Amino acid sequence: MEPFEIFAALAGTLFFVIILLLFLIAISIRQVNQWEKGVKFTLGRFTNIKDPGWRLVIPIIQGMTKVDMRLKTIDVPAQDAITKDNVSAKINAVIYYRVTNAAKAIIDIQEIDYAVLQLAQTTMRNVAGSVTLDELLAERQKISDQIEQIVDAATKDWGVDVASVELKDIELPDTMVRTIAKQAEAERERRAVIINSEGEVIAAQNLAKAAELLAGSKGALHLRTLNSINDISSDQSNTVIFTIPLEIMQAFSGYVQQGKHQTEK
Repeated sequence: MEPFEIFAALAGTLFFVIILLLFLIAISIRQVNQWEKGVKFTLGRFTNIKDPGWRLVIPIIQGMTKVDMRLKTIDVPAQDAITKDNVSAKINAVIYYRVTNAAKAIIDIQEIDYAVLQLAQTTMRNVAGSVTLDELLAERQKISDQIEQIVDAATKDWGVDVASVELKDIELPDTMVRTIAKQAEAERERRAVIINSEGEVIAAQNLAKAAELLAGSKGALHLRTLNSINDISSDQSNTVIFTIPLEIMQAFSGYVQQGKHQTEK
């Protein structure tokens, strides 16, 4: 074989090896993004956690699953629940959580998002069934915190941290909505009657004090009468019918009787 042919064969073989190496390197590189963690396995066994960047994974022998470490939002569909006082309601919520342990989230749970969703649905129904309708409507934040604590405690072993649970909406049957509206209206009317009656009591007490004060002061009643006449006479369009106080009539009657006695004498 000629030297040129040998060189050409070696060059071709070297070129093939280089292309093969480049191909193997290309298919062995895995990119882990900034918001991810790589869970690496060797021969099916967990090896380690890979940080963001380009990571080398040997084909066939090794494998890697990337886990999103960002805060996730799950919208829990409306759940049919029966409260402690046997009122049916539909409640839905939103859950904010993040994966804190990538290895547990992959190894211990098959589908972490689905598992968290199912747990949240069950917990919502259980918590709603342990409170009355009034508590469910008035203490939404307290109930949300209770759901969060239960879900967070159950998912700790899954490598998940629940940041928050918020109740979005509580839907009630139309008949119950009308009943609540009637109850609220009756409550407002009750308060109005109480406030009105309290005002009447205070007014009566003040009038009684004023009457007592006028009765105990000489001439106070006459001054009050003159003041009232002055207020009425300020408008010329008013027609005033003036009633003479009984004291004046008695004084006038005494004066007439005294005149008769003097005439008879």
